[in-house]
Amino acid sequence: MDNMIIRQAVAGDLKKLAEFEQGLISAERPFDNTLNADPIHYYNFEKLMNNDNTYLVVAEVENQLIACGYARIEKAKPYVNYRFYSYLGFMYVAPEHRGKGVNQKIIDALAHWSKEQGITMMHLDVFSENLAALRAYNKAGFKANLVEMRLDISS
Repeated sequence: MDNMIIRQAVAGDLKKLAEFEQGLISAERPFDNTLNADPIHYYNFEKLMNNDNTYLVVAEVENQLIACGYARIEKAKPYVNYRFYSYLGFMYVAPEHRGKGVNQKIIDALAHWSKEQGITMMHLDVFSENLAALRAYNKAGFKANLVEMRLDISS
């Protein structure tokens, strides 16, 4: 996609970001039966946009937003050999634009910003059963590190 622009999100993007959030929640719902019934929200977009330690970007083609993602600087565990890392979240590409390298462009922009902040490591979370996302992140160079496991003991 030669005509794609990756740029920092602005207040005028809020409506579309809210649509992307609901698309992301719908995509993740099959992987997590503990999510509350709709409507739910994961993100406070104004807070993400106004936090110096967070970089929220959108991908735009012909004045239409098609994807988003953010990097947020987090303090690392005291036992690893880096002090801070960028946590990637809200990684969403509109269904009609998947498989076109959009996710990679978002990751590249977030990596560039992270490096400018002195960050050398990026983390993200992905559902273990979300094979399409796992393939995309593996292709981008991410490697699985830990697996979160759950056991429902309510019954």
